[in-house]
Amino acid sequence: MKQPFINFEEHIDRVVGRRTQAPDPLSLRPGDKADAVAWRDALGGIRVARGVYRFHTHEEADEWLWKTISRPTPT
Repeated sequence: MKQPFINFEEHIDRVVGRRTQAPDPLSLRPGDKADAVAWRDALGGIRVARGVYRFHTHEEADEWLWKTISRPTPT
């Protein structure tokens, strides 16, 4: 069987493809923050009070969240 010829002194300058990195979902780029502010303003601000809430089930938490989000805004 014939061995393939490999020239280790040859320098290859071409790049066939480039690897792309997945975007970091936790980054705070200016565009992402501006989008978040636009969504908040469009939806009428934050309607869920900050804090820690404890629920017995996910269904109970979802029900509370939907009630909190869909309540009318105080004027």
